[in-house]
Amino acid sequence: MLLWAGVGFLLFGVIAFAFDRRAAHAVHAAVPRSVHRGLARTTDWAKGAHWLAVAILCLAAADAILWLFGRPDWLRLAARAALAFLACLAAASAVLHTIKFLAGRRRPRDELEHDLYGFRLLHFDSQHDSFPSGHAMTIFCVAVVAAGLVPALWPAWFGLALYLALTRALLNAHFFSDVLIGAGIGLVVSREVLLYFFPALTQPWF
Repeated sequence: MLLWAGVGFLLFGVIAFAFDRRAAHAVHAAVPRSVHRGLARTTDWAKGAHWLAVAILCLAAADAILWLFGRPDWLRLAARAALAFLACLAAASAVLHTIKFLAGRRRPRDELEHDLYGFRLLHFDSQHDSFPSGHAMTIFCVAVVAAGLVPALWPAWFGLALYLALTRALLNAHFFSDVLIGAGIGLVVSREVLLYFFPALTQPWF
């Protein structure tokens, strides 16, 4: 299921190129300031640096507790999930940042403020790193690992991931295609990493 969902995100991301510019202008005009503030308060919940810190802290805490009190199964599983997330994030980031380097896409702000749109292939810099969305990729990596760890809550994990990913487009930080393809990368790469290296965290429907 996750493979097909990831492929679907990638496919819809490609289709979204056809209306990205119009969608950016429509969102900019339609999202009221009060909603914009609310989105801005939550969007960085998907930031990679935050989840990287959480995973590293979880691993360190688990090692300390295991050294002091033994090896309870739940703690070993939590440490395994943190390690799995780090592996998923590393693999997905390698794919994503390679594409960012190759594509060199302008951010929506360039379209909205200066009527500048497009790609600068092989000219990566901080002003041309819109495609794909790292936030979307990160939070879908989190959702895949969380679904493997607590599968009963999978609708909540993926629902929250979808919301946080879409905040990037609703805030005009990314185009919709950036978000959809970033999410697809997170889904597909994380699924493959778990299947090959962390099978205990997978579910039959993965």
